[in-house]
Amino acid sequence: MRVSRSLVAVALVVSACLALDAQTIPAVQLPPSPQGQSAVQLGGRWEKDASGQRYVDGKWVVVDYGRPILRGRTNIFGSGAEYGKVVSDGSPVWRMGANDSTQFTTQLPLSIGGKALRPGVYNAFAELKPGAWTFVLSTQPRQPKFDPNEKVLLYGSYNYDVKYDVLRAPMRVRTSDTRVEQLTIGFVNVTATSATLQVMWETTVATIDLELAAGGTR
Repeated sequence: MRVSRSLVAVALVVSACLALDAQTIPAVQLPPSPQGQSAVQLGGRWEKDASGQRYVDGKWVVVDYGRPILRGRTNIFGSGAEYGKVVSDGSPVWRMGANDSTQFTTQLPLSIGGKALRPGVYNAFAELKPGAWTFVLSTQPRQPKFDPNEKVLLYGSYNYDVKYDVLRAPMRVRTSDTRVEQLTIGFVNVTATSATLQVMWETTVATIDLELAAGGTR
């Protein structure tokens, strides 16, 4: 009887420990390259009101993108004649992310690299060469869902067609001492009328300036 009770007690302890382990390990459900978003407001101003201050008339510039992770990979962009080929997956441009095409949305008229851009929704790419990236915005229609048999509509950078490009501008590229594990796109050096779009992955940092176009809302 004592042996039987002891076995029951041990079983209860083991069950309790397993239940505790299950409770302390949270479930995380993410795709291999989680979705990311970066946003900034330009053209607005701060106004005093009864509660203090509030920001008014700002318009959004937003980047939506898939965020691939290195997971031990090194030299992700490659070098020499092979530079950019792995991430571009055979396309002439890189989708600046993973999964579907990176989307660049602006509610404001912008000047990028001295070129005018109207408010709208665009596909964003980078043409990759060692130390010389080109920022590309396109209006090519997209696939609602990836179809390997589709040869016209865009998915990622598959079927990319240069005829839909509306803007091409050089980016500044440098090497950082900090190693970034997950692709990160963000806005830095923000003012009321300008911001710098920054792309960071592994030790590569590429940037391009965005400015509120003349005549834009302020």
